[in-house]
Amino acid sequence: QVQLVESGGGLVQSGGPLRLSCAGSDSILNIYDMAWYRQAPGKQRELVARITSVGNTNYADSVKGRFTISRDNAKNTVYLQMNSLKPEDTAVYYCKADVVAQVIPSQYEYTYWGQGTQVTVSS
Repeated sequence: QVQLVESGGGLVQSGGPLRLSCAGSDSILNIYDMAWYRQAPGKQRELVARITSVGNTNYADSVKGRFTISRDNAKNTVYLQMNSLKPEDTAVYYCKADVVAQVIPSQYEYTYWGQGTQVTVSS
């Protein structure tokens, strides 16, 4: 029922910007915390940025000052604005939705994952 569809990935030069979008299919996601994770080849999947249902954010140290997570609840969409990209940012980026300490209707899952979108930073 609930799907997360990611877009915006691609190839970008070092130092450039890129904006990722994660579009949700259901307004139930408004009560979910949303996050971006990434996984590079041979690496564990890691949390990049998180935004709670009330708009609080946190970031991995490696992206602080460069990346910004935001959400537009009216559009059921979460964004990750990435600036000053570095080759080490190259990874598959995944959108995640999860509920923290909330009661939800039984037809909904606690956690949803997007399909992932590839970000490749050259040079």
